[in-house]
Amino acid sequence: MSTLFEPVSIGRLRLPSRLVMAPMTRNRATAEGLVTELTAEYYAQRASAGLIISESIQPSVIGQGYFLTPGLHNAEQTAAWRRVTDAVHAAGGRIVAQLTHTGRIGHPVLYPDNALPVAPSPIASGEQLFTPEGMIDHPQPREMTAADITDTIADFTAAARNAIAAGFDGVEVHGANGFLLHQFLADNTNQRTDAYGGSTTNRIRFVTEVVAAVADAIGADRTGIRLSPGNPYNHIEEPDPAPLYVELLTALADLDLAYVHLVEGGDRELTTKLRAAWPGALILNPHPTPEAFPATVDAATEALESGVADAISLGALWLANPDLDARIQAGAPFNTPDQATFYGGTHIGYTDYPSLA
Repeated sequence: MSTLFEPVSIGRLRLPSRLVMAPMTRNRATAEGLVTELTAEYYAQRASAGLIISESIQPSVIGQGYFLTPGLHNAEQTAAWRRVTDAVHAAGGRIVAQLTHTGRIGHPVLYPDNALPVAPSPIASGEQLFTPEGMIDHPQPREMTAADITDTIADFTAAARNAIAAGFDGVEVHGANGFLLHQFLADNTNQRTDAYGGSTTNRIRFVTEVVAAVADAIGADRTGIRLSPGNPYNHIEEPDPAPLYVELLTALADLDLAYVHLVEGGDRELTTKLRAAWPGALILNPHPTPEAFPATVDAATEALESGVADAISLGALWLANPDLDARIQAGAPFNTPDQATFYGGTHIGYTDYPSLA
């Protein structure tokens, strides 16, 4: 029976606990996609996590989907992230970079050439982008060509190498939450008739090719993937996710990845099926029932004790409690997350949450 504060091996990393900090976009990068000293302070404050998974980082210009999010596709961005990883390591922590291409969840105003966002099929998200001037509709994206697919895989690979050069301990490929890889998996966003659309085997192809390329570039033992089966976020429709995700995990098992990171969508039966299909380490963001949002420490403990997960990721609790592990162990109260300061802004609601000490 595992507990939150037992050590665990995740790929080449030996984590001192099974309590992981989930990736959380904070929109505090510069307009050039550079993280700042404030970012370094934020992550270093939370270095007592067994593992930190960074906020979403775009692997290319066209991969950006929101204002003030960081990149890892040029030398300046890579150098900026090195200050963050150095701060985390100096504080005794471990951190991996989450690489995220948002696909159709993008907009021409984000790109220097006003290009259309790209997607598996030319189907608009129906969502909107927040801008300083107000909300604007996402446009119909451009369908990716075979050359686009090849280039995007190369972008992920280059960004993964940049992550290692920046001092990250590994990379998590974001295949969840309605972003590009998830768009290839879901049949409502993938209407292709070539080798990347139609059957489940075809719809998982792009995801497996991206992950295989990243693993080949930096090592499978420091490569993970995040998945959110059945998650409707960003207008994704997956009414019967089990067959596709079982096939995907079976295919990924051959790569011997460091971990799979599952965002549970209120269906523990589905999670159990996927756990059975995945032979490696599994990090779970636990929501065992539709009412179990946001994830709690009780849900984390139950998932570990039941054996459905090897480690647990929590989000908002880490955001508001830089010493979350110490608070759990002491039975101390938690700071309350301030949703008004989640995205953008200054140090307020970012680095000013108090620790017990």
